[in-house]
Formats: sequence, C-alpha cells, structure tokens
Amino acid sequence: MHVLILGGTTEARRLAELLHGTPGLRLTSSLAGRVTSPRLPPGEVRVGGFGGAEGLTAWLREHAVDALIDATHPFAGTISFHAARAAATAHVPLLALRRLGWVPVEGDRWHEAGSLREAAGLLPGLGRRIFLTTGRLGLEAFADLDDLWFLVRSVDAPEPPHPPRMEVLLDRGPFTLDGERGLLRRHRVDVVVTKDSGGAATAPKLTAAREAGVPVVVVRRPPVPEGVPEAVDPQEAARWLGEHLGRHLDQRVFRATD
Repeated sequence: MHVLILGGTTEARRLAELLHGTPGLRLTSSLAGRVTSPRLPPGEVRVGGFGGAEGLTAWLREHAVDALIDATHPFAGTISFHAARAAATAHVPLLALRRLGWVPVEGDRWHEAGSLREAAGLLPGLGRRIFLTTGRLGLEAFADLDDLWFLVRSVDAPEPPHPPRMEVLLDRGPFTLDGERGLLRRHRVDVVVTKDSGGAATAPKLTAAREAGVPVVVVRRPPVPEGVPEAVDPQEAARWLGEHLGRHLDQRVFRATD
C-alpha cells in the first residue's frame, strides 16, 4: 500500500518515522523545496511541486497512491486546496495533519492580523525594534517601514525586497525559553511578529514576550478546505491510516501508536 505525505513539517517527519519499515507499506514524502537543506524523513522523498491540483491528481494515479496525508505547514494554504481537489478526483482517502494553533493566556499582549501586510500596518504604533519570525518569504510587506529596525530569523537568508534596517539571524528551531529570553534582551526587542504556526518548537518566544511585557502581532492562519478529516498529531494520523488500510497492513504497528 502506497502512502504519500505532503510534508516539510516536524509532524510530517515524525509520521514518516512512525510508519517507516511497516511491512506492506510504501511511503513517499513530498517536500516543496523552499528550504536549502531540509531535514529529510525516512523513506522515499521527492522534492518540488506537482503542477497544481491536476498535476497532483496525475501523480496519485500514476504512482497508485492508496492514501494521502496533507501535513504541510499551516501557512502553505494553496497546496491544501490542491490536495483536496486531487484526492476527490482520484478517489484517494485524504487526511489533514494540522497542529493546533496557539491560544493566548493571561499576560499575553497579542494583536491579531489577517495578513503580513496588516501586521506591518500595526507596527508603528507598537514599537521600534521588531523581532520578525515569519520566515524569509513575504518580507516585502515590511519593506516600506524604514523608521523601524528588524531582527529577521529564518532558516535561509531572505532576498529583497525587505526592510532597509534589518539584521538577519539564520537559525532553525526548536528554540529554548532561555535562548529566547536572551535574544529579546540582547537586541532590545519591543515587538514580536509571528504567524500562528502552532506547535512547541517555536512557542518559547511567546512565553519570553509575555514575561517581558512585549506585544506580539500574530498573523492568523489562512482558510483550509472544508470537509477534510483532521488529525492533530502523528499518532492520530497513524491510527487513521490503520483504519483505512488496516486489512492490508500489520495492525501491531498502528496499535503501538495508542
């Protein structure tokens, strides 16, 4: 049985690790190719796009895929709609593996925004030294804010257009709370900007900001296709696969995820 994981996230890699070596299961992980040196999951790996929903449909059919897992980043919205259309057209069961979003707690000073452009519009009224943790893409939304200073953290170096007053920090999570505390102090950060990516790997910056009384601009997630079943962690996704492909696979593997 052939399972295709649309990946690039920690959850996708962990799911591949759970499933790798399962008797009777062929596993392929697909990465978009936006990161220069991604952490590769076990099993077969392909890199690059499919050519829209039609291209993904053709790939599912050509490679006899029996189940599709959309474990892409919460802000990679377009591929989720392509996956829904392709799965429906090719009659392949689809599951969305979506990590839970962050929820503010007492002491947080959150300001929600619907887009990076909207987030940029909030910044002049909040502070002057910005810790921008939204990745290397989309920095043009902040390129006109020449009165503000930005610390931009990303895995790969950003390309222009970007803010004129900018320092780049190349790093990859998970990050520690002590590390984030020190970073805010060292760079005198007075505003944090983040996407609601969810998960634990990058959440310490929210705790550090709360402790320091620093406001956080949180960009809301884009919409996702309706009617697609969801799992919130790799174990739940593995159990879903066990239910859909169970008659073909050794169920001891999937019961081990309980």
